[in-house]
Amino acid sequence: MTKKALITGITGQDGSYLAELLLEKGYEVYGLVRRTSTVRYERLQHIQDRITLVPGDMSDQTSLMRAISSIAPDEIYNLAAQSFVQTSWNQPVFTGDVTALGVTRLLDAILMVNPKIRFYQASSSEMFGKVREVPQTELTPFYPRSPYGVAKVYGHWITVNYRESYGLHASSGILFNHESPRRGLEFVTRKVTYNAARIRLGLANELRIGNLDAQRDWGFAGDYVHAMWLMLQQEEPDDYVVATGVTHSVRRLLEVAFETVDLNWQQYTAQDEQFMRPAEVDLLVGDPRKAMSRLQWEPAVGFDQLIQMMVEADLQLLKAEHGL
Repeated sequence: MTKKALITGITGQDGSYLAELLLEKGYEVYGLVRRTSTVRYERLQHIQDRITLVPGDMSDQTSLMRAISSIAPDEIYNLAAQSFVQTSWNQPVFTGDVTALGVTRLLDAILMVNPKIRFYQASSSEMFGKVREVPQTELTPFYPRSPYGVAKVYGHWITVNYRESYGLHASSGILFNHESPRRGLEFVTRKVTYNAARIRLGLANELRIGNLDAQRDWGFAGDYVHAMWLMLQQEEPDDYVVATGVTHSVRRLLEVAFETVDLNWQQYTAQDEQFMRPAEVDLLVGDPRKAMSRLQWEPAVGFDQLIQMMVEADLQLLKAEHGL
């Protein structure tokens, strides 16, 4: 019998890659979409005729219950969130409502409609924030440094609580930074690759950037959604760090991106205070050994390859847009 999966946040980077993966595996794929004045399905255009989009909102319990009741999914992947850290400082209450309380609404809906549904919660390395140890494991204490990180900690722990209290097959993936050509322009990796391409094509002459010394464990989103799926295929639910185990600085990100277009990044970049976080996260690097051993998962795309892929995609995008 064909499995059904419901993905919240399907219009985002991870949602689109996960939808592709599940379609390849023969699933019926449904996506929860919120009614907005601007409809953005660019990441889904190539598969939109193979998926079913249903209306719903993480702030509306009734819409979640209706969606789950009508679809009767075997698996639910909760990728919906106000997911931009900088925005969470300007919209902390909204971030908490969607990214934290939204998880509770979804878990409650599962409990009431069908507790046998398998559930995946997108947790985040931002929960570690002011890190207590390096590298970070599933047992590392959380110390979030942004409203987004705080909301993700709530979402993570409510998932654990529902799993332990009600016996739900609910797992959390503590995903470290994962990028792709589908990443939003507000994220530093895509901001860098997009602007390196713009400068190469003569469409811009400067990139303004924040903290060059911030370090992240960056991987490829296409690899990370495979780990999500693997978690829901396990006999027992659990929590897993999904990461490469290797860290890189923003400075190194700039080097690789600009080298890809044969430019020296130092000639085209300037630091700007407005892009500094009120509270910076220092060294996020994950220990993925549990995921590697229990899920038999490992990342296939390395950092340099990832950034080069993103720059090349942005070059093609900009050439098409500007008729170059």
